[in-house]
Amino acid sequence: MTMRQLGPWVVGAALIALPFVYREPYHLHLVILILIWSFAYTSWSMMGRFGLVSLGHGGFMGVGAYVTALLWNHLGVSPWLGIPVAMFAAAMLAIVVGYPCFRFRIRGHYFVLVTLALSGIVLQVITATRDYTGGSLGYTPERARGSHLLALQFDDKLTWYLIALGVWAAGLAIWQWTDRSMDRYALEAISEDEDAAAAAGVNVTWEKLKITVISALMTSLAGALYCQYQMFISPDTVSGISVSLQMVFAVIVGGLYVSLGPTIGAIITILLAEILRIGFGTGAVGWDNLVYGVLLVVFIIFLPEGILGSILEKLKPRAKRWQDKG
Repeated sequence: MTMRQLGPWVVGAALIALPFVYREPYHLHLVILILIWSFAYTSWSMMGRFGLVSLGHGGFMGVGAYVTALLWNHLGVSPWLGIPVAMFAAAMLAIVVGYPCFRFRIRGHYFVLVTLALSGIVLQVITATRDYTGGSLGYTPERARGSHLLALQFDDKLTWYLIALGVWAAGLAIWQWTDRSMDRYALEAISEDEDAAAAAGVNVTWEKLKITVISALMTSLAGALYCQYQMFISPDTVSGISVSLQMVFAVIVGGLYVSLGPTIGAIITILLAEILRIGFGTGAVGWDNLVYGVLLVVFIIFLPEGILGSILEKLKPRAKRWQDKG
């Protein structure tokens, strides 16, 4: 078993054991956030690793969070039903935006601009419908008066930790499933030469649309879970270009082509935001985005494979020598 294959199992075992060994509430809270955001970042890497650079995932995450909360507050629809509806809405949005782009061969920086517009439109809709969404002031799901299980609202952080851990593991499983499927080879061929892939019999539009919908579904689920856990959302925290750029930064810094790369990126982004918040308070609002931008340029130039990807590349010769000796 290689280091890439063994890593998720080791990290997963450590995370399963963590709450039984250490339960400090604040640190457990940070780990829950890291797991939820890791899942969101993994969803972006599902597209990004095949050259489909999207800046619209902030839109998908916003749809997941706000649709779930609005259905609960205004119609009394349980999140157990609201989350699938929100995921369906995000999937439809991905199809509406993605199909014309893929059908008419809109790619490269043109595709990036289309997804950027998607992120901005979702943010503007949330802000403009302030009578329902709270606008820029944010939105809070109503506290359940009856069953907390039905409302998917838990005060116990251990419960949320187990939910976040399960979702994080599911994200890695989807990533690995894609990596081992024939779709990977089709998408890699498309990213190398779309015309040649089409000539070889690959249904380019279908393959691109499929991975985009899967990515949108995962991102919207992350947004819904973030909403239910935090019990407060705002346009800046779950939607818009800043969230999309945060995903890009985290995945590239952690490692775009490694399943645990987004998790490393989540650790860096969450801890960076917390350090700035604790160290500088309100005086550091927006600083994390500035730091993300600077570090993103540095990593693209000096560590294009990210932290984890670069480490694994350096360990490859050593692992090969060990196998030869064995």
